[in-house]
Amino acid sequence: MSGLFTRLVDQQRKPCHFFVNGTACTARMGDTIMTALLTLNGHLRLTEFTGSPRAGFCLMGACQDCLVLQENGERLRACSTLLQENMRFVIPEQNR
Repeated sequence: MSGLFTRLVDQQRKPCHFFVNGTACTARMGDTIMTALLTLNGHLRLTEFTGSPRAGFCLMGACQDCLVLQENGERLRACSTLLQENMRFVIPEQNR
């Protein structure tokens, strides 16, 4: 996976382990879900209308552009929800 974000600071924070499409990944405690996912991937989801990649819009929880899907079917706002240990996400791959 190639990430949209690059971590420049807070390298020393404790690791936080999670899964994307069944693959084990690591971020840092205190990261939002958005930061964790976009450090590894180029998008959070694909739009239901055109299938184009989305990575958030307002970045403050007012819109729904950053909604991500957990393996259990629950949707979360990635920009305002902190990552927790062992969270499991499903991120569709972009059609090429």
